[in-house]
Amino acid sequence: MSPHVAVIATVLNEAESIRALMDSLAAQTRAPDEIIIVDGGSTDGTVTILQEYTDRLPLRVLSLPGANISQGRNAAIRAARSDIIVSTDAGVRIPPDWLAHLVAPWDRGENPPAVAGFFAPDPRTLFEWALAATTLPLVEEIDPARFLPSSRSVAFRRDVWERVGGYPEWLAYSEDVVFDLRIRALVGEFAWAPDAVVYFRPRPRLRAFFRQYRNYAFGDGQADLWRMRHAIRYGTYLIAFPALLALGWGIHPLFWALILLGMALYCRRPWWRLQRLPFPGTGARWRGYLWVPVLRVVGDVGKMVGYPRGLWWRWRHRHDPRVYWRRDLPKRVGGTSGGRVI
Repeated sequence: MSPHVAVIATVLNEAESIRALMDSLAAQTRAPDEIIIVDGGSTDGTVTILQEYTDRLPLRVLSLPGANISQGRNAAIRAARSDIIVSTDAGVRIPPDWLAHLVAPWDRGENPPAVAGFFAPDPRTLFEWALAATTLPLVEEIDPARFLPSSRSVAFRRDVWERVGGYPEWLAYSEDVVFDLRIRALVGEFAWAPDAVVYFRPRPRLRAFFRQYRNYAFGDGQADLWRMRHAIRYGTYLIAFPALLALGWGIHPLFWALILLGMALYCRRPWWRLQRLPFPGTGARWRGYLWVPVLRVVGDVGKMVGYPRGLWWRWRHRHDPRVYWRRDLPKRVGGTSGGRVI
């Protein structure tokens, strides 16, 4: 017998995109038994639009003004009656077979603690195409043993959510990374469902991308995530790069060629992805290749700005036991985030 499945999501001012989400949930080949949406205080009519679907879908809408994403997800899960929880987000495009792929292990009678779906970019412009290639891995790059799914496409048992303490409500960003790491350490590995794909649109402007990565790194600092990777980034930009500039100026310009070589190696993987991502057909393709080094640098600067702010927040909250979320884990765990190239 197939288990009952609840789909949850949090929304805030999603009037332009919420119909696409609800219509796609209505079109699923494996229908959800419950849909619970938590609104964080929308002022653009999002809740009114959601109410239009209560007759068509098993939908409940909860209003929690001011709630962050973790608080909203936890509230939705507490309100659910189902044993299997499936998380997604507003602003995504969901194929009709998404839910069927994501809950297939449980429908077959298996009992994994959680199932990792995937999400892919849905670029509309040349800039978004280049940004997707720069920041998001392709499915063939994923190592299922290390992959940490985004909560845009993930499913887990309700008792697993209880065991790991739910989503960390003290975190405004990187909350799904901490949630995933606790599942892996305390309960077990994710099953891998690469066909359970949702599609989302990358940030449309450079400023929005900078802000996104600054916020990601702020969350990393709060949760003490990826410490070595951030240290390498600071060392590269603040020590290695200035040193090569000085050597090129004072000894031989050949040292400047090492900077260009390093940048080419740094951009090699995004350029490889550009050859495989569908081109949106707006502008000359070569311009996308030129965007890649710019996006690399802007993303790194955003991280270097956000990470110290997160560390400062963590130091100011050092007496809060929640920030030491690894203390009850049997071992230090790592992984590859599904939400970004870290």
